[in-house]
Amino acid sequence: MNLLLLEQEDFVGDNEVLLKDRRFAHLKDIHQAERGDSLRVGMLNGLMGEGEILDLTPDSARIKLQLHQPAPPKLPITLILALPRPKMLRRVLQGISSMGVARLVLINSYRVEKSFWQTPFLDPSAIREQLILGLEQARDTVLPEVIIEKRFKPFVEDRLPSLAKGTIGLTGHPGYYPPCPREVKGPVTLAIGPEGGWIPYEVDMLQEAGLDPVQLGERILRVETAVTALLARLF
Repeated sequence: MNLLLLEQEDFVGDNEVLLKDRRFAHLKDIHQAERGDSLRVGMLNGLMGEGEILDLTPDSARIKLQLHQPAPPKLPITLILALPRPKMLRRVLQGISSMGVARLVLINSYRVEKSFWQTPFLDPSAIREQLILGLEQARDTVLPEVIIEKRFKPFVEDRLPSLAKGTIGLTGHPGYYPPCPREVKGPVTLAIGPEGGWIPYEVDMLQEAGLDPVQLGERILRVETAVTALLARLF
């Protein structure tokens, strides 16, 4: 935890918070914090700054805050991702949150197993938990927007064109396509498929919606690796 992320319900007074949950346990057991220590803190979807531990008991920590620094800017990207398997989904959510993705759209694909949509990791509270872990890692406070679209064709035909309008539209897919561009200027809409890749019909539909296929080379990457590699290459 590189940033102590706070919420409104933590406040017990003007610029003071009281922690008793996993964040307190992390301060005590991992950071071995003591009274008077200074910490990096941030308000969820708000400013960052410093915190001073005013009091530390076996059960809680009371911290005084000074919030004055804006969160780092988000990457200007809408990431469209075919729903990965549940265990990978958690890692991907943390990864895109820590890398600064502004918007994530989870969609269906022919190669996405139907059982994936039943996972409890798609519960809003479970998604939020993983996004917060990513923010804490990266010293960010602003949650990415997450949209879930279970029907591929209606989303790509009806909503994707407007999302991609005015952006660089790309579909990550192995094959004889142009290489993914580097260090782009301006907003991007990027679609990444499941580990087996998009089927040709899906690639064609994405291209009709404004997302041109690009590739990273001959190797087939895991979804979480492809997400990281493409974001790093683009920005």
